[in-house]
Amino acid sequence: MIIEVRKAGFTNKGAELMLHAILAQVRERYPDSTVVMSPTTKKGSQPFHKFVKLGMLPKASLRVKGFQFGFLAGFLPQRLREMYGIVLDKEVDVILDASGFDYSDQWGPGSSIEMAQSTKSWRRNGKVVVMLPQAFGPFANNGIKTPVRNFVENSDIVYAREKDSFDHLVSVCGKRNNIKIMPDFTNLVTVSPPAGYDFDDKRIAVIPNCRMLDKTDSDAASLYVPFLKACIEILIKNGKNPFILVHEGEDDLALANQVAEGIEDLKIVKETDALAIKGIIGSCGGVVGSRFHGLVSALSQGVPSVATGWSHKYQRLFEDYGVSESVIDVSIDTSYIESKLICMTDSQAALVCRQNLIDKSKFLKKQSEDMWKEVFDLIDSKVFE
Repeated sequence: MIIEVRKAGFTNKGAELMLHAILAQVRERYPDSTVVMSPTTKKGSQPFHKFVKLGMLPKASLRVKGFQFGFLAGFLPQRLREMYGIVLDKEVDVILDASGFDYSDQWGPGSSIEMAQSTKSWRRNGKVVVMLPQAFGPFANNGIKTPVRNFVENSDIVYAREKDSFDHLVSVCGKRNNIKIMPDFTNLVTVSPPAGYDFDDKRIAVIPNCRMLDKTDSDAASLYVPFLKACIEILIKNGKNPFILVHEGEDDLALANQVAEGIEDLKIVKETDALAIKGIIGSCGGVVGSRFHGLVSALSQGVPSVATGWSHKYQRLFEDYGVSESVIDVSIDTSYIESKLICMTDSQAALVCRQNLIDKSKFLKKQSEDMWKEVFDLIDSKVFE
């Protein structure tokens, strides 16, 4: 059996974490399966040299001006394709889409149009198509509604990550049995801090997100850096050893440097491995952040967290863990910020918060396990029938 993983790449650490989560589940259930991915250029999100190290093979894919030319690889002799590990789209049995947050007005109709075209072909050829838990919508733009409706109709299961996304899908597609709600599935990835990592002087991770500068209005964007500085100063005052953890790329690093400016001895930790980042987060006494999967990594490991975000997905994530009050606005005053950080600065409050998060995490992990069982039952019934 050949399984394709879509969109879970390496530029975005959340996407990389989803890729590891998928590979762990698939290889445990189907150890003899082949997992493939469409390669990008070296600087893209899915470069061949990275995913091949995880034991994956490339699927022939070349999209130009909305048209897919990957089929041209079919003219190569089969022996040559086998020598170089090239897999054709027609050879794929199962497609697992892990886009995270790609189908929305905020990102434009391009991805939705491509997914609609692809799912139409896949359904015609009897492939299993599952859109793993992710955020969807809103879909106010008329140019995106038809492709969304088409890819939902042509998929076996579409998992919304929370109720807002579910409602956005239903608003376009109507109520359908194949639209379901399940939590983010990276909560099942178990990790440890990287070998040799010294976390004694790095207890509270502050995780910035450059999207808070370009996906929010001008007022919120201008207040974001002062907000993070205020959080750090409160944590320092309480002796909690905050540090900045760069969860993504160069833009987040530039933002981290801007936040750290003028704050003496504030450490900036930059780690390129998604599993190591989750391990670092798990070793912390708290997280203040705006990166969605950084917050999932914290909450799912029982780490008290405070967030500010640019999308509905942050509020819904914290609702899932019973701490919706810990998603706060960048415009609030310092005294209010201080009251929200009590879950990290007060040892008794932190202990209670941690236990509550662990209890919620057990429930959500069970939901993720149920989701994978449903996916695997579907694959078994359609591929091995």
